Amino acid sequence: MEKKNADSSSSSESIIRNKGVKHLCETGIANVPKRYIFPPPERNNEEDQAGLSGLNLKLPIIDFSELQGPNRLQVLDSLAKACEDYGFFQFINHGISSDIIGNMIYVSRRFFQQPMEERSKFMMTDVRAPVRYGTSFNQSTDSIFCWRDFLKLVCHSIEDSLPHWPTSPSDFRDSICEYAKENKFLFLKIMEAITESLGIVPKTKRNDNDDIVNDFVTKEFENGSHVMVINYYPSCPQPELTLGMPPHSDFGFLTLLLQDEVEGLQIQHDGQWVTVEPIPNSFVVNVGDHLEIFSNGRYKSVLHRAIVNSNKSRTSVASLHSMPFINMVRPSPELINEKNPRRYLDTDFATFLDFLSSSELKEKNFLDSRKC
Repeated sequence: MEKKNADSSSSSESIIRNKGVKHLCETGIANVPKRYIFPPPERNNEEDQAGLSGLNLKLPIIDFSELQGPNRLQVLDSLAKACEDYGFFQFINHGISSDIIGNMIYVSRRFFQQPMEERSKFMMTDVRAPVRYGTSFNQSTDSIFCWRDFLKLVCHSIEDSLPHWPTSPSDFRDSICEYAKENKFLFLKIMEAITESLGIVPKTKRNDNDDIVNDFVTKEFENGSHVMVINYYPSCPQPELTLGMPPHSDFGFLTLLLQDEVEGLQIQHDGQWVTVEPIPNSFVVNVGDHLEIFSNGRYKSVLHRAIVNSNKSRTSVASLHSMPFINMVRPSPELINEKNPRRYLDTDFATFLDFLSSSELKEKNFLDSRKC
């Protein structure tokens, strides 16, 4: 009888957990459940919990408007250095209006504020689903759950994807659609600069290579994949015991991250975890595994994680961009030579999904599996 009760209790806890952290918090918990507690070496240290972070980092700032002016060469050099030394940079003066950005954050918060019955319509474990509401990183494979709920939206074919998106809040689809289109255009412009910064086409002061760069980027990325992940990190009663997301790298070429004013993003720099200071109306852009492969290791996808706090929830929107799902990602031939031989195997999105479905994604273990 005791065993039956224990099994029943365990089953009930599993059902609650699989409905997400937001639902867990709505039950009124005062302590972090055991399944969410990370081993001591993997947790936030005490310094990180003092005001969220012991060390704050101001990332290199890339001003999009400067790329169009007389300082273009210097900005391209700064972009290359940021991708080599940090794997991250802040992108400002990007041209997306503050209204579009504000609406994106606002509608994202309101989605997660809805009753569980509305959110759960999209809850599933299939990582290939075009719309997926989930929790942790991957609730099917994670041995330890993290303090995060998410809504994943496939955005690269908006006409096909739109009918699958949530209709509540009532302005959700319009807000996401407008933001996704602007975000994709911005990604293409950044990839033009990335292509020049790598020397795949010659760098010029006045962007005289516009046609060459545009043709290359259009061919490779205009119809590329775009996956948007809206993250919600509820306030946590014991933030020192858990993480919003464990250390990981992103799979695509570039991730454009929009975040609210609450600190939480940390990157690993010089062997330490440092907190990125949010800049209003900016994007945090980071190198993904595919760009590390494409650059043959010159640009690094850097480990990052999310921490949580006991006072405020946090919302972020990660837009992960890459080549079309069916394309193979491989090192650029221009970046392979005797001094810098090929370092990575060809890969594609199907390979990543197979890995994600069968393995617990940790740190850079997918990229490590693609090394020669």
